[in-house]
Amino acid sequence: MLPLMIPFSPTSNKMDKGSPRARGQMKKRYRLNELIKDIKEHLGYAGGISSDDVDSDYLKSLLVKYVSDPSDWIQYFNNDRSKNYTRNAIENINHKANILLLVWNPGKGSPIHDHANAHCIMKVLAGELHETVYKNPNHQPGDHEPLEVKSSTTYAMNEVTYISDDIGLHRVHNPSSDQIAVSLHLYTPPNAADYGYHIFDEATGSASHVPQARSHLKPQEN
Repeated sequence: MLPLMIPFSPTSNKMDKGSPRARGQMKKRYRLNELIKDIKEHLGYAGGISSDDVDSDYLKSLLVKYVSDPSDWIQYFNNDRSKNYTRNAIENINHKANILLLVWNPGKGSPIHDHANAHCIMKVLAGELHETVYKNPNHQPGDHEPLEVKSSTTYAMNEVTYISDDIGLHRVHNPSSDQIAVSLHLYTPPNAADYGYHIFDEATGSASHVPQARSHLKPQEN
C-alpha cells in the first residue's frame, strides 16, 4: 500500500526575506482572513440574500487574488480517512454564505450533485482536483437516461472554478493515487447546508435528495 502523502508542508514556505529595506519593498500578501473580510463586505453583515443578488464574478475574482499558503488554513485542516472527503467549516456568514476547507483523500471524490440554486466557487489549495460537469437532465417522470458530460477539467493549485445549477451538475474528485488534495469552497447562499441538495445516478439520471450537507466544526478554544 502506498503511503498517504500530503502535498504541502507549513514549514516549507520559508524564504530569505533579506534586509529590512527589501522586506518593505515586498508586496503585501493577501491573506485568508482578508479574503473572508472582503467576502463579508460584499455580501453585507446582516439580512438575507438570494442567489440573484450575488455577483459571482466579483467573488470569483477575490478567490483568484488569494494565493494558497498552508500557514493560513492549516488550522482548519481535518481529514477523516474513512470518508471520500471531509468538509471543514471556516466561516458561516449569517446564513448568506459558507466558506469551507475540503480535504480529499487519494482517488476519492464526490457524487454527482447539484447546488440547491446557489453559487459554488472552488479554489485548489494543494494537489489537483478533477471536475466533471454534466448537463442538467431533462427527463419526464419515469425516464431513465444517462447523464451527458459537458466538460472535464483538471485544476492545479491556485486555479479557480465556478458552478451553479444554471451551468449544470458536477462531480469533483482527487485524481492522485497517493496525495491528499485540499480546496477552498464558497457557497452562497448556503442552501445545501440549510435545506439539502440532490445527488444523481450517472447511468440513469435519477435524483436522490440529501437533507443536509454537514461540515466538521473546529473545536472552540478555551
